[in-house]
Amino acid sequence: MPVTLRIALRDWDYMTPLVLGDVSSSRLDIKVDRVGTLISSLTDDAAHDAAEMSFSRYSQMRHDGDDRVIGMPNFIMRGFRHRCIITAKASPIRKLSDLAGKNIGVTGWRDSGNTWTRAALRREGVGVEDAMWYAGRLTEVHPIVDRLDGFGRPGRIEAAPGERPMVDLLLDGGLDAVFTPFMPKGFFDQESPLRQVLDDFRAAEVTYFHEVGYIPGMHLIGFKAGIVQEHPWIMDELSELIDESQRLWLEKREKYADTTPWMIDELRRCAADLPPTWRASGLAENEAMIADFAEELYEQKIMPRLLSPADLFPRHAKAR
Repeated sequence: MPVTLRIALRDWDYMTPLVLGDVSSSRLDIKVDRVGTLISSLTDDAAHDAAEMSFSRYSQMRHDGDDRVIGMPNFIMRGFRHRCIITAKASPIRKLSDLAGKNIGVTGWRDSGNTWTRAALRREGVGVEDAMWYAGRLTEVHPIVDRLDGFGRPGRIEAAPGERPMVDLLLDGGLDAVFTPFMPKGFFDQESPLRQVLDDFRAAEVTYFHEVGYIPGMHLIGFKAGIVQEHPWIMDELSELIDESQRLWLEKREKYADTTPWMIDELRRCAADLPPTWRASGLAENEAMIADFAEELYEQKIMPRLLSPADLFPRHAKAR
């Protein structure tokens, strides 16, 4: 009898083979709920056994000794962050180093993605103390919530003035740049007043990859500790299914490449610029990235103590 696993995931396209059952397991009956927003607390959510969650918030749980959730080092959301810094089209800012002394907006201070974006700036000599930071909603359709999450510092890290949308502040000069994981509506229109800070962010990201050896991971899957204790094999089984779903999705994407006019060129360039192991799962395969993320959490004063990969993934470290 297969074990039922109820899991909440965002709508990542490479999960389609898993959701549709093209990838399956005799040991698991996977029930996927596709969610637009990450659930706020897996431990308090009776509807799911596992869920996609922020790497940063998972790290906080491990730091605090909260072992009710066990993380699986399969990073289902990865991405370079150089592309995630936007500015007004008429802005003179063209390099990450140009952001020194500027007013920068972020959609959430402790968010994993924004932590990685600040890491990219730190590599260019712009640390937290070298800019003025504002946390707020990206556009008027986004809710007004606490995006400082306890990390506000008057004169350095504050809420967006008047809780105005950061795109509006960007266009009227109140902000010089904004960090955002998802572009605002209309960003890709030919007449958009916004652009990425880096004209050739791809080249910067390829260079970054060759310097650090990984693509940053933002989200992983957390399991309630009870189901892992009852079925110790369950994380490895799901990780293998996700890996196979990604492999099958890419195989089909290479065949059905006409979803956008130049998708085939994108696939070719990815194969040329990145090794086939760029999306590999597992603790050993991601240890350098995990260690760097923990260091950024510490250096950016999000965590008061430096964690190790073994601290973050103790079960996998013990198994290794």
